[in-house]
Amino acid sequence: MSHLDSHERDEQGRVEPRQSDKEVVDAVRKHEPAATKEVADELDMARQSADYRLRKLKEEKRVRSKMVGNSLVWMVRRSEASRTDTDPTDSRK
Repeated sequence: MSHLDSHERDEQGRVEPRQSDKEVVDAVRKHEPAATKEVADELDMARQSADYRLRKLKEEKRVRSKMVGNSLVWMVRRSEASRTDTDPTDSRK
C-alpha cells in the first residue's frame, strides 16, 4: 500500500491536500520571509509539496516570492494579509 492510499481523493482521483490554502498562507505569515523548508516543516509536509502549493498560491496572487542568495523566500501579499475570510472548501473549520 502506498502512502497516497490513505489520502482522500477528489472526483477526478487526485489526492486532496491535507492542509488548506489558508494554513499554507498562515505558515508563510508566521515565518515571513519564509523559506519553502520552513513552510514544509511547519505543516509537516514534504518540501516538494510545499513548493508546489506555494507556487500555486503565487499564481493566485496570494503570496509572492523573492530570491535571497540562492534561496527563494515567500511573503504574504498585502491583499491576502487583510483577508478575513476562510477557504470555503476547507472542511476542517
